[in-house]
Amino acid sequence: MSEIPKLDLKKKVSAEEWQVRLDLAACYRLVAHFGWDDLIYTHISARVPDTETYLVNPYGLRFDEVTASNLVRVNLKGEVIGNSPFPINPAGFTIHSAIHEVRHDAACVMHLHTNATVAVASLQDGLLPISQYAMFILPSLSYHDYEGLAVESDEKKRLQEDLGESYFMLLRNHGGLTLGPSIGDAFMHMYDLMRACEIQLMIQSTGQTITPIPDEIVQNICQQASVVNLGSTGGQIAWPAMYRKAKQIAPDFEQ
Repeated sequence: MSEIPKLDLKKKVSAEEWQVRLDLAACYRLVAHFGWDDLIYTHISARVPDTETYLVNPYGLRFDEVTASNLVRVNLKGEVIGNSPFPINPAGFTIHSAIHEVRHDAACVMHLHTNATVAVASLQDGLLPISQYAMFILPSLSYHDYEGLAVESDEKKRLQEDLGESYFMLLRNHGGLTLGPSIGDAFMHMYDLMRACEIQLMIQSTGQTITPIPDEIVQNICQQASVVNLGSTGGQIAWPAMYRKAKQIAPDFEQ
């Protein structure tokens, strides 16, 4: 694809879908800005309100080329809905479809292959309770063992079982995954996961003795988390600022 087709769906979709398209396109641009992208690979998916369809990135476009109009609408089978000129990567959507199928509380699912999440996911002990950022994550963190490229349909059930009700997942030897009741919450979950993994790797790289957070504090945080909505990260507060950041660095995403 030498030239990217120009689309304008603003007047062709509902106001609710257009808002999701704006937020999701902003999220893609922010991921590119922070250097969390992986060429044309990985996905961020978001539910179209009141439907069982989702928006994902066009396969072949960089994250910094995603716009509100060129996002592709698909069903849980990864089939394109509508007349989009863009394909999607159906193999890459396997993970997202598995999660959206069972986690109806998740409006957005982010799956990234960042160096930090791959590294920590590959450690036998995974994420350790050694930073405040880790404290945000550990009460709702799950793991899924590596089974090769996520293209086998029978892996979906194991992925769903391993995820359970958690909002963070480290896929062993593979990367990180977060979900949330809004795009802003899923983004802030990924931000926290990234910071926790980066800080852990920095601490471990010193070779010095690590000062862990006392177990009673960890347990207290887990108990506190059990009575609050772990899905919410305050993304509804931070997201407007992040959206403004996206407009500052890449205003064309709103097209």
